[in-house]
Amino acid sequence: MTDHNSARAGGEEHDDLSPFESSSRTKLGATRRVVLFALVIAAAAGAAWWFTRAQKIASVAPTAAAAVDSNGSPVMLTPEAANRIGVTYATVERGSLAAAVRAVGLVTYDETRVKTIAPKVDGYVEQLFVAFTGQPVEVNDSLLRIYSPMLVTAQEELLLAKKLATDVSSGSPDAVRNAESLLAAARRRLKYWDVPDEDVARVERTGEVQKTLTLRSPLRGVVVQKNVSAGQRIMAGDAVYQVADLREVWLEGEVFERDLAAIRLGEAVTADFAAMPGKPREGHVVFVSPAISAETRTTKIRVALPNADLVLKPGMYATIQIRSAARSGVLSVPRSAVLATGTRALVFVKGADGMLTPREVKLGGNTDDRVEIIHGLAAGETVVSSATFLIDAESNLGSALAGMANMPGMGAPAKKP
Repeated sequence: MTDHNSARAGGEEHDDLSPFESSSRTKLGATRRVVLFALVIAAAAGAAWWFTRAQKIASVAPTAAAAVDSNGSPVMLTPEAANRIGVTYATVERGSLAAAVRAVGLVTYDETRVKTIAPKVDGYVEQLFVAFTGQPVEVNDSLLRIYSPMLVTAQEELLLAKKLATDVSSGSPDAVRNAESLLAAARRRLKYWDVPDEDVARVERTGEVQKTLTLRSPLRGVVVQKNVSAGQRIMAGDAVYQVADLREVWLEGEVFERDLAAIRLGEAVTADFAAMPGKPREGHVVFVSPAISAETRTTKIRVALPNADLVLKPGMYATIQIRSAARSGVLSVPRSAVLATGTRALVFVKGADGMLTPREVKLGGNTDDRVEIIHGLAAGETVVSSATFLIDAESNLGSALAGMANMPGMGAPAKKP
């Protein structure tokens, strides 16, 4: 009984040990909780590091962008370095300055010297005396011969009026007066149709009707348009020819709004042509447009040029230079000292310590070698007059590097392994 009980007790003890397996599972769960807690802590630390890094980048980025967009940093050059890259200096001067305006012009016809030729009667072209465009003509040169039934009828009426005036010459004063009135009206009709007076007199003298009318050139020039062919039927008012007198031509160009102050009617102009190197032509401004283009901020000007030798041809390009009267007390620097960026103009001013500092200026008129300074400089200051582009590149590079030095990792020394 005792053994049995002992065995039973052992069994019960074994049953009591079965919770040991549950204890093992409990320990395993605790381990999992520890691992999970460690992962949560690691994730929180990673998130905190990421947000802190993003804030640093956001705080540094505007600084770098501002550095790149700045006017540039001062540049220090030793005399040896300045000589090596060809830097020279000039003094800001105050004196007289005759502003010059440059523009590109195009040779065109003088519209006041262009004549359109059109018949005043209907008819048919029997003969052309000017057969091609570009043919030169003189005053009263024959252009074409036209047959017109209207013209024939008008001549017959002239002869009848002439005969009536002769027949009633010994009649009553009223009859003579009426006959003379009819004769004068017949003559006026032919004259209004551009029939020459000598042709009218010949018809009255010979009693023969002319079948055709000859159109003649009213001016000396060159035929620039021909709109008729032999045998063609033309109507009164049809433009058959256009003749241009090229002994004076126009040169049309555009100037910027800022240059209008230097342009006046009658202002002297010098024009240089690629077709005539070294042979400039002198003219004067005859027209300044009252309107300015909203897109280009330019206005049109017109220059009259003499062309007695007919060397200037419509369609030629020219460089126009307009010089205004000299003004005194103008602050100016050499043109090479100004660096134009498209939206502003910069010069580099040399300080007492030799530092070259960029400074924005406002420009006025200019000549071939100097430019007016309206604002930004004072007389007597020293500016860089050559190699300005190289100095500007160095200045911008210095500004960019200064801005990048504040970025994370840019200013810290590299760690040694």
